[in-house]
Amino acid sequence: MWAAETARGVVFEDTNGDGLYQDDEAGIAGVAVSNGLDVVETGADGRYEITIHVGDTLFISKPNGWAVPLSKDLLPQFFHHHVPQGSFSDPRPRYRGLAPSGVLPTSINFPLRRSAEAERFRSIWFADTQPETIDEVEFIRDDVVAELVGTGAAFGITLGDIAYDDLSLFPRLARNVAQIGVPWYHVPGNHDVNYLAADDADSLETFRRNFGPPYYSFDYGKVHFVVLDTVYYCGMNVGREDPDPLGAGTYEGGLGSRQLEWLANDLRRVPGDRLVVLAMHIPLYSQIDPEEPAINVFDREQLFEVLAGREHVLALAGHMHLSEHFYFDADDGFSGSMPLHLHTLSAVSGSWWSGPLDERGIPISYQRDGSPKGYYLMEVDGNRAVVRFKATGKPASHQMRITLDTGFPRHRLGIRRDYRHGELLGNRIDVAQVYSTQVLVNLFDGGPMSSVEYTLGDGPPTPMERTVRTDPFVEELFQRASDTFKPWIEVRPCTHLWAAPLPEDLRPGVHTITVRAFDDYGQEHMAHKIFEVYSLADISPVGD
Repeated sequence: MWAAETARGVVFEDTNGDGLYQDDEAGIAGVAVSNGLDVVETGADGRYEITIHVGDTLFISKPNGWAVPLSKDLLPQFFHHHVPQGSFSDPRPRYRGLAPSGVLPTSINFPLRRSAEAERFRSIWFADTQPETIDEVEFIRDDVVAELVGTGAAFGITLGDIAYDDLSLFPRLARNVAQIGVPWYHVPGNHDVNYLAADDADSLETFRRNFGPPYYSFDYGKVHFVVLDTVYYCGMNVGREDPDPLGAGTYEGGLGSRQLEWLANDLRRVPGDRLVVLAMHIPLYSQIDPEEPAINVFDREQLFEVLAGREHVLALAGHMHLSEHFYFDADDGFSGSMPLHLHTLSAVSGSWWSGPLDERGIPISYQRDGSPKGYYLMEVDGNRAVVRFKATGKPASHQMRITLDTGFPRHRLGIRRDYRHGELLGNRIDVAQVYSTQVLVNLFDGGPMSSVEYTLGDGPPTPMERTVRTDPFVEELFQRASDTFKPWIEVRPCTHLWAAPLPEDLRPGVHTITVRAFDDYGQEHMAHKIFEVYSLADISPVGD
């Protein structure tokens, strides 16, 4: 057991930009410094003292109006790893842990520079970029990064599964994402752990080497952002009946007592009416399977205790490769004055970079719930945040898909040898099928607070009912293009699907459906679909 030591230093205004503290540079008061458990604040002279153990990472919480140094790849540098002899590395040199830091420095100093931060700002959010190969890193570059170059954003965050098991891709991916031109933060995911680690304690050493501590916080404007590590790694081959010599560990969603205590200490400094945004990988809860430990955080009730009484809490997660919204209230154990909004984001990689190729050779990679791959933009104004989905390669208005489900059983598509993709999704309907046809709207980022209605021609609006089922569009796509998808991918229920029947007396002709929707943030979206109802008896030449 290594003895505790005392870390000392100063947080200072780096007026000459060299990153080194000079006596004529002023200290900054009130900056939070943490060892991953305790949180102290710098004094009037910017100085601090805190206990530190071998293996700890010392880090500051960036205050509003200040900026931390950035690496050449625009990764925030706000931490110091205390690992005198280095940290866990497996035999593969590509999966290196932390290099030896040597003896504890007499002064660990953190430079900051002044930065104007408005209360209104934008940030970029990625979930599950998840490249398995260098080719897939290039997909991210060409599909997403190139689209975002020049976007006016304060920073970006990737919500875990930065890579897909191959941790050597971290630096290459960071270099590409840096081309967006904004500071970029990272959250650890289950595919960012080293599977050869014996337990959770050593599982993120390669992540720490590349990106810093697995949990931390920072302020921007009037928002307190908290990055959480919700992946508990059980260890290589734990609970597996088929041991994998390369490591294939078991994991579950969890925070752990140390991280929760740190969070409680961190939030004591944050006013109760301040917006707190939690960034995590495994969501606190999933409606898809609430009992599955790999997609739910087992100690979320303890998190709710830490957050008790807060007015504004928004949690953003990834992991699921589909989108979900959920609101925790008193019935769920959350005692905040407003529900805790959990928003699980669609993946940048969609269905893990699979599916038919587009004209660029990039997989279209529709997700398992039928929504397209994409990313998110968060617009903040004071303590209110509005998050908007953006499908890559599509206009910003592409927020839904309208299909007409005739009820034909898609598991019998093989009997339709003359079948064309989309034929059974309502572009052309026999008048005899009208009575059994439903209008289906996949509002890609909809949730329980969303509302959807459709209008047929110049008729009155018809309210639509939210339903949880699989999207027939993706059912059909996955079946017809099964050889282009990775073998584990399967259709999952969609929590943002709305349905309503067509009028049973709809006559043959060409018709227009207009869908009007409001998402969970109150944003309005509209889309149209033109379709034909036909009857062989009514077909006549044009102009008759």
